[in-house]
Amino acid sequence: MIGTLVANFRVFLIILVRVTALVQVAPLFSSQAFPQTAKLGFALFVSVAIYPWVAEQGYLLPDSAVDYFLVVVGEAMIGIILGFFLNIIFAVFQVAGQFFSLQMGFGASQVFDPLAQIQIPLMGQFLNIAGMFTFLVISGAQKLLLVGVYGSFKSIRAVDLVAGRAQLFPLFLRSLGDLFVNSLTISFPILGTLLLVSVTMGLLAKAAPQMNLLMMGFPIAIGTALIVIAAATPFLIGAFSRLLEGGFEQLGTIIMSLKGAGG
Repeated sequence: MIGTLVANFRVFLIILVRVTALVQVAPLFSSQAFPQTAKLGFALFVSVAIYPWVAEQGYLLPDSAVDYFLVVVGEAMIGIILGFFLNIIFAVFQVAGQFFSLQMGFGASQVFDPLAQIQIPLMGQFLNIAGMFTFLVISGAQKLLLVGVYGSFKSIRAVDLVAGRAQLFPLFLRSLGDLFVNSLTISFPILGTLLLVSVTMGLLAKAAPQMNLLMMGFPIAIGTALIVIAAATPFLIGAFSRLLEGGFEQLGTIIMSLKGAGG
């Protein structure tokens, strides 16, 4: 196997570049908590594993060094683009938590995300962790490798990316629109309940001005939101699972649309 890889190092390098770019950008794997050595080792292992499949299909390599360098850059861009679209899918959970954090009373509460190495709202982190666990439960890592790595090599090459570059911007806009639609859909039960609580507190403030509703509003909103989250958690996990499954299907659609544009 090692001799075969050395003899066909140009093809193996193309595979390694795309897989490394995907691992560096894809959610969960791109975390700074993972050492770069582990990421490169994982990318090398995946590249060696899928090399026989790619070699069996054949990969037309250019003769000149300049064209080969451009192909390598294109393969890296494919990995970055696929990882970026996957990150948009996972951003749904964090954005959904941000929608109702302020109304809940946790708008100023920031926690440290060990995966992204940034400060994010408390409820955004809660939904983000729930989404990560759902990703692992539904074998998301295996699907990422099958769809994002093996499936992409079966469907799209660097030449297809160049030919279909005009479709990238519409796909990007549609993905961002889906991000906010899905985030609002997930957060709507909690957000709607908190809206009703705010309206009720406003009516009580008009009916009984002597009540200190400003002090009472925070614990009522927090308690109500926690109760709704606890009651809706089984349904939220199901929604997370469907969202991730749909995300992988959308990723496959993006790959096929770029291939179709490239002929």
